[in-house]
Amino acid sequence: MELDEAQKLWQPEPGWLNTASYGLPPEPAWAALQEALADWRIGRTSWEGWGTAVNRSRAAFARLIGGVPAEDVAAGSTVSQLLAPVAAALPAGSTVVVPEVEFTSNLFPWLAQAERGVQVRTVPLTGLVDAIDADTDLVAFSLVQSADGALAAYDEIVAASRAHGALVAVDATQACGWLPFDGGLADVVAVAAYKWVMGPRGAALAYLAPTLRERLRPDAAGWYAGRDPHASYYGPPLRLAEDARRFDISPAWFSWVGLAPALDLLLDVGLPAIREHDVALANRLLTGLGQPPGESAIVTVEVPDAQQRLERAGVRAAVRAGRVRASFHLYSTVDDVDLALDALTS
Repeated sequence: MELDEAQKLWQPEPGWLNTASYGLPPEPAWAALQEALADWRIGRTSWEGWGTAVNRSRAAFARLIGGVPAEDVAAGSTVSQLLAPVAAALPAGSTVVVPEVEFTSNLFPWLAQAERGVQVRTVPLTGLVDAIDADTDLVAFSLVQSADGALAAYDEIVAASRAHGALVAVDATQACGWLPFDGGLADVVAVAAYKWVMGPRGAALAYLAPTLRERLRPDAAGWYAGRDPHASYYGPPLRLAEDARRFDISPAWFSWVGLAPALDLLLDVGLPAIREHDVALANRLLTGLGQPPGESAIVTVEVPDAQQRLERAGVRAAVRAGRVRASFHLYSTVDDVDLALDALTS
């Protein structure tokens, strides 16, 4: 599907520049969710049909992050929950290196291991590659930083980590859905699905490399992590899936019903076209404010009274680290950018 054709699947109010906070659902996702809610309201159907959206989403996500095997993808609820078994499996006394501006979903799980002697070193994002050394056991970072949209040097970080035998844990929440990347290079790629992949909050996905899974214990395992979930309702013995599904948690059905069509649409349009569109709009804002263009769909600007100016113009953006953060996606338009520029330059 061409991007301009896909844009007809949204009718947002002008001025939504905040996908980095939450994405807007395309019409197929919204319709699927409304249908499921209507069925739930009157008890028209059983839940199994809603549950099929999980594996549909799992397969689409696997393709979206570079074509990893779907059986290496776990379905959860939040990034921190998906990273928790990785953190718990770190040997006592391990060292984790993290950017100093890292969103805490990819920081607190490591810090929570302090009582076992796990140490977390925070360094500037630009110095992350050089900070990886022989004492590093795991490197954790966001592919795109939430605070300012900065892109991590993914390939270089992975190469430095491999050179020193360190694991790599990536939070791709602010990247997946607009930025093409090879998720299979990392050991873990976790994504909260309510931002750039435009699902309802309550669903998250993670690639877990097979060699890493061997080290992990599925402490949150329930019936849905079973080899056959429908034969795992009652009683012993423990009978978990052999692949990444053993780290699944029981799904919040409606989150997945709304997510699956959005993921399919992203694949249909293609990430290269989405990236080109999103970054072009971000750069239109930057150049309009006299700033150099960048490579991210998320930008931050420092303009006196910027938040108040944008609010008066009906532009919805965010404030992070004291700066206005604007973020652009498929449904964003030139008119949205110009509305923000008029507010910030008038």
